[in-house]
Amino acid sequence: MQNYLKGALAALTLSLGLTAAPATAESWAPEGPIKMIIAFNAGGGADTHARLVAEDLQTTMGWDVIPEQITGKGGLNALVALRDMPADGTAIALVVTESLGYNARAAKSAGITPTDFTPLTTTAGFQMGIIAKADRGWTTFGDVLGAAKAGEDIRFGVMSPKLADLAYVIGAANDVAFNIIEVKGGRATLDGVIAGDMDVSFVAGAQGKAVASGALVNLASAMSEPLKQTPDAPLLAAYNVPFNANGHFAFVAPKGLPEAARTALSEAIAKATASGKASGMIKKAFGGNVNIMGADLQSLLERDYDAAGALMEAAQ
Repeated sequence: MQNYLKGALAALTLSLGLTAAPATAESWAPEGPIKMIIAFNAGGGADTHARLVAEDLQTTMGWDVIPEQITGKGGLNALVALRDMPADGTAIALVVTESLGYNARAAKSAGITPTDFTPLTTTAGFQMGIIAKADRGWTTFGDVLGAAKAGEDIRFGVMSPKLADLAYVIGAANDVAFNIIEVKGGRATLDGVIAGDMDVSFVAGAQGKAVASGALVNLASAMSEPLKQTPDAPLLAAYNVPFNANGHFAFVAPKGLPEAARTALSEAIAKATASGKASGMIKKAFGGNVNIMGADLQSLLERDYDAAGALMEAAQ
């Protein structure tokens, strides 16, 4: 009789065109605390906005989120740690797209590719500019190139191997050789210019306050689009450079994360960046939230991985 009732119920369900209700973002909740790995040093803009997202997830969703710093190797240490964690929504990491692009491609020993993870969402894009002190009198990057061609030793600050390659390619495309100085973190390049230890440097948004005050100037946008703060700053394409420093902060999870968990985490994080505690800080530091999710984010990561190979080849 029990089997007959099960069969009759199934037949009735089919005859009415009903199916089992799929899992939804609203119905998903983690089975335990969520470990949020942060691939950046404590106290910086990336770390701060990650922790504000964690606070918002706890407040709005009731999830227990535990931030943990795992820094080093341009985000690769965080990704290596995340890769072996459970794919059940209890482990996520904030990295930059460069971590899964240039850095992953360069560090072949790590064996990391974008397909080893489940992309969730970006939180913000870089506002990567090339900056200098205003009292140098330079108004665009063309002035820097002119000074270099006149024989001035231009100290160019960078904070990653990708940007070191890009600085080299910029010089090569314009028949100059920069004195490239690699330091750790965008704050270090900003401080280097302010202190006079560097003539120009890449900075990914932290220059905003000093540019607004007139102490610094954005000489060029290092992205494929204009800077929001100074839209008149030329693009690198104006200097015969086919590459850029586009990038985003992005949350990822281990490979194989169920779709309901992926949707719930992505939507909750995106909401926090748009209207939660993190939103104001993101707008001030990075020009506003940018949320690229799912298949679109997967495609972005794979494109960045491929483009990294072309930049490396050009820098040879």
